[in-house]
Amino acid sequence: MEEAWPHPAVRVERRPVDEQESRGANGPDWDRYADEYQATHGSFLGDRGFVWGPEGLTEEAAGVLGDVAGRDVLEVGSGAGQCSRWVRDHGGRPVGLDLSHRQLQHSRRIDEQTGVAVPVVLGTATHLPFTDEAFDVVFCSFGALQFVADIDVAIAETARVLRPGGRFAFSITHPTRWMFPDDPGEPGLTANQPYWDRTPYVEVDDATGRVSYVEHHRTLGDWVDLLAGAGFRITRLVEPEWPEDHDRVWGGWSRTRGLLTPGTAIFVADLG
Repeated sequence: MEEAWPHPAVRVERRPVDEQESRGANGPDWDRYADEYQATHGSFLGDRGFVWGPEGLTEEAAGVLGDVAGRDVLEVGSGAGQCSRWVRDHGGRPVGLDLSHRQLQHSRRIDEQTGVAVPVVLGTATHLPFTDEAFDVVFCSFGALQFVADIDVAIAETARVLRPGGRFAFSITHPTRWMFPDDPGEPGLTANQPYWDRTPYVEVDDATGRVSYVEHHRTLGDWVDLLAGAGFRITRLVEPEWPEDHDRVWGGWSRTRGLLTPGTAIFVADLG
C-alpha cells in the first residue's frame, strides 16, 4: 500500500511504461521506502497479522482464503511477511516473494523477533521461481499487482503455480479511485480524470531524470477479463466498508473518503 502521491522532489507524468521500466523503478523505490513503511505501519499490520487494506479488514473477518491448514501458500508481494506468518500460525506452509530486498530484510528481522520464520524469495510476479502446480493458494495483499506492467503474464504465472482448484485472492486500490486525486481530504472526493484512462501513473526523480515510481490502472472489467482468460472462476468481490470508529489516515485512504466511496477491492477466484 503506497503513500500519498507524489513523492518528494518528483514530477508526475502519465505515459506508457513497459515491464522493465516499471520493475526498475518500483524495486528501488520500495528498498528506499521499506524502513519508513515498517516504522509507520508495522503496528497496524501486526508482526503476525493479516490485514487486507487500510480499512483494517482482517482475514479472520473476511475468510477469503478458506482453511489454510496443511496447504502450500504463496504470498506475492509479501513485504515483511506479516500475512504469511498469520498463515503459518493457522497451520499453512507459506512462502513469501517480494521485489524489494530491504522488505525481505525486515521479514528476516521479524522472523527473529517473533520466532515464527517464513521462507522468502527475491523475485517478481511475472517470473515466479517455482515449479508448476506447487501451491494450493496464492494471495497478494496490496502487493505486486498494481506495479506490474505485464499483468497478463503475472496472472498466467499465478495460474501455472497453482494446483487445479487452487485459490487466488488479492487486494488492490479500488479501480474507481483512479478517477480521484489521491488526497485524504475533501479534494479527494471530486473526480478529475476518466475511469477508463489506463495510462500509467509515473513519477520521475527531478535530480536524476529517472523513473522512480510507476503504478498501473485496470478497470473492474479488465480484472474480470484477465482472470477469466487465465482459467479462473471469480467467486467473490469484497469491497470493505470503512469502520465508523476508524480514524487512521494512510496515504489517500481516510475516514473522510472511506465513508463515501470504496478504497479497496478484494478479488477471490478459483482455478478451473
